[in-house]
Amino acid sequence: MFKYYGKYTPYLFILPSAIVLVLFFFIPFFQTFVLSFFDYSNNLYSPAFTGLNNYTELFHNPVFYKVLWNTFLYLFIAVPILAIFPLFLAVLINQKIRGITLYKILIYLPVIVSIVVAAIAFKWLYADQGILNYAANILGLNSIGWLTDPRFALYSVIIVTIWKGIGYYMIIYLASLMSVPTELYEACDIDGANFWTKHLTVTIPHIMPTIALVTTISAISAMKVFAEIYVMTKGGPLNSSKTIVYYIYERAFENLDLGFASAMAVVLLVIVLIFSLINIFCFERNKYQI
Repeated sequence: MFKYYGKYTPYLFILPSAIVLVLFFFIPFFQTFVLSFFDYSNNLYSPAFTGLNNYTELFHNPVFYKVLWNTFLYLFIAVPILAIFPLFLAVLINQKIRGITLYKILIYLPVIVSIVVAAIAFKWLYADQGILNYAANILGLNSIGWLTDPRFALYSVIIVTIWKGIGYYMIIYLASLMSVPTELYEACDIDGANFWTKHLTVTIPHIMPTIALVTTISAISAMKVFAEIYVMTKGGPLNSSKTIVYYIYERAFENLDLGFASAMAVVLLVIVLIFSLINIFCFERNKYQI
């Protein structure tokens, strides 16, 4: 029946997705943008219009710069590992070895575990009397405050994010590796290329769009991390593990300062947009050239 709609047929296919975007992204975004110009700290039901005061207060708030630094630190540590290590695993898993299905299941298993369950489990591991400190004491080392020491808290949470995401990104890489023509590998074998040379010259250039996709998804996920922080540290100690999304939650739902939290949400959206544009220009620029 689509032949009767002629040139409008493609728009009918994208209409459901467009409706979802409007309802769950554009409308909430514009509402958040409007809320950022009001002050809810004094009266939640009768907010006062303050213009750009929330943004001015935001950029003069030392805690904001602290959580922004924590967020970028989270990003710069987690993303390279989540972009490179799963690729390494995917290349190894893609070989013809015995028990390959079992290896895939074991590596992917953390993905199907709820992030809350994973965070609770790691919280037990990181406890002062937990398994990690017990093992450290056996080795003659002092106990480490994995979640109570400002020097280690953020890194301890990052480990949970990496552990949870490796299997997911490995499966994405595996799907992409299946599209690499075997003829190219055979040509490398004829030329005498070793294992690493084949993948550096054939695999990586061929799946570069997938690498860009994984980098973008993992970067956005790292900047929006919340559940791990909420369950394991509550942003402490001394704001050492507090990220921008958790700070938005804290100001909005604990302090009921919706205007300030909305201003932070707008700033976060701009940051995510910048990273997405960087990805387009660095990895997929040729796709958008006219």
